[in-house]
Amino acid sequence: MTPNSKNGIAGEILQKFSNYRVSLAIIGDFSPYQSKSIKDFIYESNKGKHINFLGSAAEALTKLAG
Repeated sequence: MTPNSKNGIAGEILQKFSNYRVSLAIIGDFSPYQSKSIKDFIYESNKGKHINFLGSAAEALTKLAG
């Protein structure tokens, strides 16, 4: 499987969450990812309500509750 195929599958999965209006919190340290496209994707995702990249479970619970 090529890297583009993996990114495509990930994008399709995230799109399903968004299409069905199911909230998803992805928890982790995303600072090692320096790619502008990844940073932009995380930033834009976090502006919405369905897909959020957060640093802790506490942040995720707060975001998903609100």
